[in-house]
This record gives sequence, structure tokens and C-alpha cells, in this order.
Amino acid sequence: MPNAIQPKQVIPAKFITVLANESNAEEPGYGFVGAMAGFIFYWLAFSVPFFFYGANALFFMLYTWPFFLALIPVSVLIGLIFSVLLNGRLLWMIPCIGIAVFCLFWSVFALLTGW
Repeated sequence: MPNAIQPKQVIPAKFITVLANESNAEEPGYGFVGAMAGFIFYWLAFSVPFFFYGANALFFMLYTWPFFLALIPVSVLIGLIFSVLLNGRLLWMIPCIGIAVFCLFWSVFALLTGW
């Protein structure tokens, strides 16, 4: 146990330089791309009922907005999962995210409208 009367010693800082090719192995950044794709596809799926039903969809959304608001983190998570599972392959990742988010949105929309 250190004595309270003893002076404290300063330990000098050590700086380590890392070469560019010896950088730490970090997770690739394609998870962000997938999350953004999920977010963008959510808003595209959100706009589709307005094209089909016009102002009636707006009144419907006013009453059921918490259900659709809860789909935002789910669609971002879907985009993140697909981007990690497909290792950032954009040609497979983007359509899979789009189909999954649109199906999720429309299943909730159909469930709430009673079709």
C-alpha cells in the first residue's frame, strides 16, 4: 500500500509508431453502408402508400405512427445484418435490404389495415 507522504513518481509516456501496412485489424466499414441503405429504404417504403392512396394514407399514418416509427431501427438493423452477412457485396446487399425492408413495412401496413 503506498504511503500518503511519499512523493508520486511520474512515468514517462511511450509513443509507438505503426506503419500503414501494420495497422490494427479493425472491422470493415461496410456496416455503415448497410445501415444507411436500410434507413433510406425505410423512407422509400414509407412514401409508397402515399403514392397509392394519397391523403387517405396520411390520415391512416396519423393514427398508427408509433408502429411505423418502431420500424426505423429494425430496418437499420436489417441493413446492418445483411451488410455483415454478405461482406459488403453491394450488388447482393442493396437488393436484399430493399426487399426485406419493403416486405417488413408492407406486412405491418397490411396487418394494421386489416387486409
